[in-house]
Amino acid sequence: MQPSPLPTKPHYPILDGLRGVAALMVVAFHLCEAHATSHLDQVINHGYLAVDFFFLLSGFVIGYAYDDRWGRLTVSGFFKRRLVRLQPLVVLGMAIGAGMYYFQASALFPIIGQTPVWKMLLVMLIGCLMVPVPVSLDVRGWHETFPLNGPGWSLFFEYVANVLYATVVRRFSNVALGILVVLAAGALLHLGLTSPQGDVIGGWSLEPEQLHIGFARMAYPFFAGLLLFRLARLRPVHHAFWWCSLAVVAVLAMPRVGSPAQLWQNGFYDALCIIFVFPAIIFFGASGAVRSGAAQRLCRFLGDISYPIYITHYPLIYTYTAWVATHKASLREGLPVAALVYLAAVALAYVCLKFYDEPVREWLRKNVLLGENTIGVTEDTAMAK
Repeated sequence: MQPSPLPTKPHYPILDGLRGVAALMVVAFHLCEAHATSHLDQVINHGYLAVDFFFLLSGFVIGYAYDDRWGRLTVSGFFKRRLVRLQPLVVLGMAIGAGMYYFQASALFPIIGQTPVWKMLLVMLIGCLMVPVPVSLDVRGWHETFPLNGPGWSLFFEYVANVLYATVVRRFSNVALGILVVLAAGALLHLGLTSPQGDVIGGWSLEPEQLHIGFARMAYPFFAGLLLFRLARLRPVHHAFWWCSLAVVAVLAMPRVGSPAQLWQNGFYDALCIIFVFPAIIFFGASGAVRSGAAQRLCRFLGDISYPIYITHYPLIYTYTAWVATHKASLREGLPVAALVYLAAVALAYVCLKFYDEPVREWLRKNVLLGENTIGVTEDTAMAK
């Protein structure tokens, strides 16, 4: 039976733009992280919260894209659409990580010099299939589930969230979904208050503690975003893109909260931002309108490069981090190189978008989705490490 075509839905342009703003902040966060000695002195200290913002945004737009379409959409059709949207750049990101892997050999990553090519290629293949690797296949030394392209961990949890939504949660009433969200909020708050390092950083390893963090960081924001879409009654908001962008930057750039003796205070800040501030930002962003042509083009550009920059920038970060460790460069000394890496990350993302991602997805739409109209809305993913 031929699948029923699904008509295109309009984008939320401000949400596209906000996704790009957060993605650019992530790149800056990771560059500064190369110079940090601990979580306490990290510049752009809360950049890691971008992953939680992306999960919440993803839940909102998945609800918008699919909640009212299950009469004409099968579970397999949903999964095909998600794979067409996400998987081409997953493969490319792993390939870029593999291509740059041996250039990252340094005192920081001594295991690289001991890793045979066949093992690195095996890890690349497994990563292309979006299967987390165990610690026994770690080829970097950081116990990452995707050691050639670390941020793949959040894509894995994005897929988990999508599976849960398509198979179970889409059938939930708003009351049942609300109960799930409240329970997930409690788990997230508990994580923030009891975390040994005083934050919600983590989720990128198959170790039990890291899996706990990953599921806690995925469950509340994704399903809260879905609930927000179902319940929100949007109202016009003037200048929403600029105010919401400022709020995203402020939350992510916030210095460390509390002292080393009061680590729970920073964890409490993390939980409050995820539970209350991010839903408010997405609500106001979805409520706003972009009126000027320049602002529309900016939001479109930011939205277009947000996923490519997320999935391709981290091999550059590994390389920069190795360079910093080798040269013992301070942030001030490394700033010119960091600026070049930042620009290279944006340029690489744009090239990958135009010359790989868009053409490949267009081919897959015609051949995998059998010519169906895809859903033209913001359908990107959790994007941060």
